Amino acid sequence: MTKTSVTPVQYITIQADYADQRIDNFLVTFLKSMPKTRIYRLLRKGEIRVNKKRIQPSYRLQADDILRLPPMELDDKPAPTVPGKRSVEMLTDRILYEDSGLFIINKPSGLPVHGGSMTSMGVVETLRAMYPTLPNLELVHRLDADTSGCLILAKKRSVLRELHGLMRAGEVNKVYLALTKGQWRPTELRVEAALRKNHLAGGERIVKVDQEGKPSLTVFEPVQSYPGAMLVEATLHTGRTHQIRVHARYRSHPIAGDEKYGDREFNKEMRQFGLKRLFLHAHRLEFTIPSTGQKIKVKAPLDADLQDCLDKMKKI
Repeated sequence: MTKTSVTPVQYITIQADYADQRIDNFLVTFLKSMPKTRIYRLLRKGEIRVNKKRIQPSYRLQADDILRLPPMELDDKPAPTVPGKRSVEMLTDRILYEDSGLFIINKPSGLPVHGGSMTSMGVVETLRAMYPTLPNLELVHRLDADTSGCLILAKKRSVLRELHGLMRAGEVNKVYLALTKGQWRPTELRVEAALRKNHLAGGERIVKVDQEGKPSLTVFEPVQSYPGAMLVEATLHTGRTHQIRVHARYRSHPIAGDEKYGDREFNKEMRQFGLKRLFLHAHRLEFTIPSTGQKIKVKAPLDADLQDCLDKMKKI
């Protein structure tokens, strides 16, 4: 039987080194012996607070924040976290770029970037287990579970802060490939429509175009036309949740395989070409590290299932 101990109420002052880190990521590292499901439950119930206020798991810590942890029962010897065989296989040989400060991987579709209440291990937890010398590996940004392609992870806090600064300043060029319904007209390609995020009763996130939402800009560029569909590049100028998917739908060109914002009949047609997932792929990344001046350009090739879909459509 595993021994447990009960901690007193703790107040932790957040140091500058942890500024801009998500509270859930911080707690997963800080409370190594606590299951992630319990951490998310404490956040949801408001028992973990920052500056005496309730916070969401996505809250980003700031220097000098006061973090309150309630009395907690912790396992004295946490069991080692072991990723599933399938997750390891999905990430093996997916590294596109690596240096002393960061990884860029070609994230597979179907694997969430971070574990949560529904999935114990995502990309970052699996990579930490695969690379035990990098226990502080952190996500620089996020991709939806169904989206594949370029994903940046930082090995060092200093690199994480630099890259977050670039993200906020819009100095990371992110280009996606998407297969969309119909043919785009030149006047439709620039989509500047504010987006507002809502949470449904079951906790599901849904994003809608709303004048009271956050300013959002996506620029689409045609790549290849197919009968009833078009492959486009989508360049993000802001980084809102589900931005490309919602903006494509707003223009009546929903993305193939999108079960949340897509077109049911179009998705059914695309399944005839073997498409079984969202056709959205983070294709290219380009940025310059401020402290070193190093320019990084990375391209993630389309996964075989997406390329196979396009090849079949060419034969029509």
